[in-house]
Amino acid sequence: MGLPALEFSDCYVDSPQFRERLKSHELELEKTNKFIKELIKDGKALIQALKNLSTAKRKFAESLNEFKFQCIGDAETDDEICIAKSLQEFAGVLQNLEDERTRMIENASDVLILPLERFRKEQIGAAKEAKKKYDKETEKYCTVLEKHLSLSAKKKEAHLHEADNQVDIVRHHFYEVSLEYVFKVQEVQERKMFEFVEPLLAFLQGLFTYYHHGYELAKDFNHFKTDLTISIQNTRNRFESTRSEVECLMKKMKENPHEHKSISPHTMEGYLFVQEKRSFVSTWVKYYCIYQREPKRMTMMLFDQKSGGKNGDEESFTLKSCTRRKTDSIEKRFCFDIEAVDRPGVITMQALSEEDRRLWMEAMDGREPVYTLNRDSQNEAMAQLDVIGFNIVKKFIYAIETRGIDEQGLYRIVGVSSRVQKLLSLAMDPKTCADVELNSTEWEIKTITSAIKHYLRMLPAPLMTYQYQRSFIKAAKLDNPEARVAEIHSTVHRLPEKNRQMLELLMKHLAKVASHHQQNLMTVANLGVVFGPTLLRPQEETVAAIMDIKFQNIVIEILIENHERIFKDMPVSGGGQGNSQPNLPRRRSADSKAPSCSERPLTLFHTPSFSEKDKAVEKRNSVVVNSSADLSSVNCNSTLSCTRLDSVPTGDGDHDGLQLPKQRRPNSLQNPKVLSSMSTGPASPSPTSPRSPSWPTFSAPSSPSSESSPVSPPPRKARALYACKAEHDSELSFIAGTVLENVHPSREPGWLEGTLDGKTGLIPENYVEFV
Repeated sequence: MGLPALEFSDCYVDSPQFRERLKSHELELEKTNKFIKELIKDGKALIQALKNLSTAKRKFAESLNEFKFQCIGDAETDDEICIAKSLQEFAGVLQNLEDERTRMIENASDVLILPLERFRKEQIGAAKEAKKKYDKETEKYCTVLEKHLSLSAKKKEAHLHEADNQVDIVRHHFYEVSLEYVFKVQEVQERKMFEFVEPLLAFLQGLFTYYHHGYELAKDFNHFKTDLTISIQNTRNRFESTRSEVECLMKKMKENPHEHKSISPHTMEGYLFVQEKRSFVSTWVKYYCIYQREPKRMTMMLFDQKSGGKNGDEESFTLKSCTRRKTDSIEKRFCFDIEAVDRPGVITMQALSEEDRRLWMEAMDGREPVYTLNRDSQNEAMAQLDVIGFNIVKKFIYAIETRGIDEQGLYRIVGVSSRVQKLLSLAMDPKTCADVELNSTEWEIKTITSAIKHYLRMLPAPLMTYQYQRSFIKAAKLDNPEARVAEIHSTVHRLPEKNRQMLELLMKHLAKVASHHQQNLMTVANLGVVFGPTLLRPQEETVAAIMDIKFQNIVIEILIENHERIFKDMPVSGGGQGNSQPNLPRRRSADSKAPSCSERPLTLFHTPSFSEKDKAVEKRNSVVVNSSADLSSVNCNSTLSCTRLDSVPTGDGDHDGLQLPKQRRPNSLQNPKVLSSMSTGPASPSPTSPRSPSWPTFSAPSSPSSESSPVSPPPRKARALYACKAEHDSELSFIAGTVLENVHPSREPGWLEGTLDGKTGLIPENYVEFV
């Protein structure tokens, strides 16, 4: 039941029922007053709590904004950049949200606290003042009335009439006060319905505005959240791949640390104990020593491994000689003596082990026998980029695309090793390759996919070559996505022809696999994780190289996503227009550095047959090695026989034979040629320096101290296959079909030297063929 209405007419009667009704109104006003006081108190506590929460969130956002991720390696992937940027994005969202909360808190005092306090003081306070006045007038009226009624009737008429008038005045004033009080009580009861609730509504509206602002922020943040989720998943996948590689390397290092010792720019470095004689007492002090063979410079640094800090300045001197210390001449083990050109006396040093002493003495040309650690001594892989290899891969790809392209985890799920080996051995054997039926249920899809990956790992060098491995990685680290594609596009077209063809075949297939990712769950990123380490494996297995696996994966992703553009179109020249010519080899460039033995192009196609003309050419370009020469000194790649590209059979279908481009591409291996190792004497050029096509060179074997020079072939004529515009005064300009005279090898890697119209200059090696 609600409160009863207070009638103004009841003020004149002033009945007990009226007083009861009035009292119920007074109790309600008192209860409302107490509630508002508690509400104001709680509201202030809430506002203070919101201020504290806002302060804490702002501090949290500042901490997020100040932290910067540091990734291993010299560059970050797009996914890592997105993840690193995420903390600043989080901080920005939180700060934006707290700015809106601050506005809400500032308004809360004006829209909630002040109106409630004003209502309590002005309205309920006025009702209380009216009640006090009403109670005072009631008491006064009752007193005057009782006193008046006690007057004796024997009083004079005038006196009694005056007393009556006085009572009437007090009664009238009492009725007025009573009416005003009833009016005020009912007014406050009615006002509280809106003046009390309206501030609460305004406060809630501020809360809703704050939450709506958060909702809008969440909508705006949704796009970044989606990208970040994908980046996190990609980074997690790459981490799993990288972690397994690093763990594998760690295990190899544990089993045989010497074979996997990291390559240092210095000839030798490590800790040595140096004997120092002070006041007739010999002490052994630990130094970190670096020796460089080229200037014969030894640098010693006093370093405390326990504290991890330097103790003093570096000391450097030029080595004169190194001699092993006899065991019976000193109490310490593993010692050797060195003499310096610019420092008097003999310095006695102690290595950490016998093996360590041997390595130090070997580096400093000491009197210890030299034991060479040959890192490249690996068995030649049986897989080659020949007709058999292409046919195998095409056959496997056809089986995968027709039988199991929708199979979940395609290429990620590994087949049984024994069955993979069996399939490869049967497919690579000319006697049994025709009998392998891949449509049979005998061969699971995971066995076939594992066979493709295993074949690519069995190649003597990765499909994308050691030579261009760093170029691909460098391209993937570029900031501009379009520049990455362009650089990778250009690098792909510098690959050997067969490598590029196999890569195109594989990327076209992987793009088809990725197009079915909703069924097989293999996205472009997942395929990059699978094939990155296989197609772009580094020559040296180090942690730094493993950390670049994520960029290897990005290269594969770019190749898959842009395979049509990369493989069908020639790379765009620097001027911004397409050019059908291959890129000119740039001199004085890091990329023009001659490849090492293990970086050379993969083995070429096996020649199914030779015509009589081909045999004559082969005979004319062969190397006759004197029978007295020591063949053991020839490098493992000293003889490399190649077939002409126009003699390789081509196929008509996508899966039959080898597809060659209609337009002939320049290639340093178009003509037969034989490379041989140079001697290691100081006057000899690098054993891996590229030579012009069909010009074999060799030198007689000699000891390290002897000097020898390669036999220079006679100058010959060459016909230009492509037009060339000189970019330097030392280069020649010519058009396709031009005949150049006196063409012979140049000292510049990738270049020949020849004469045109009486002018002598450099010619790109891949731009001409000899006539």
